[in-house]
Amino acid sequence: MRQRMIELLKSDDIINKCGGRFKLTALIQRRWLQLLQGSRPMVESKGLTPLEVVVREIAEGKIEMELATQDYDYRASAALPEFSSEAE
Repeated sequence: MRQRMIELLKSDDIINKCGGRFKLTALIQRRWLQLLQGSRPMVESKGLTPLEVVVREIAEGKIEMELATQDYDYRASAALPEFSSEAE
């Protein structure tokens, strides 16, 4: 199973299904965290690691990425110094 999971993660099919490598990585991270916090797997998980469960869930179409702009934290930009276009 582990070798199959690695090959699946390398394939363009799962990458395209999620909308790109970045979105795939974000989806894996979010779902993995949910599983570690106690969410129930949506696939048979006996003998699988949480990562293997997540990859299987994605491959079987059980989970997908939802785009939500409210997830972004814009407060970090407030800590940046103000940019001045005038030369000092």
